[in-house]
Amino acid sequence: QVQLRESGGGLVQAGDSLRLSCVASGRDFSGYTMGWFRQAPGKEREYVAAQSWTGGTTDYPDSVKGRFTISRDNAKNTVYLQMNSLKPEDTGVYYCVADPSVSGLQIYIAYEYDFWGRGTQVTVSS
Repeated sequence: QVQLRESGGGLVQAGDSLRLSCVASGRDFSGYTMGWFRQAPGKEREYVAAQSWTGGTTDYPDSVKGRFTISRDNAKNTVYLQMNSLKPEDTGVYYCVADPSVSGLQIYIAYEYDFWGRGTQVTVSS
């Protein structure tokens, strides 16, 4: 059974940092792209970051560019999201995603990912 288990969310103040972690289990994730989406109350899920198995350049939306960094440890089947200079508008549920075949523009589209975690809540107070 495939599981993506997120951790590291919480309640912080504006300007603080958090690091989210996601551990994947249940199959061999070699070659999988892993990443993060988020969903604020009343809004659609939004792409945050994704990284292929081999790493490389990551594209971030303008809303998080320069503040968030994705990384992964393939030996541990783990992907991280370092979030600095948090803002109240970063509040939402953060979901870990994984898929063996997303590429190109697909990485920005939520339904292209086969596997999702249950999410971890991040709340940033002003």
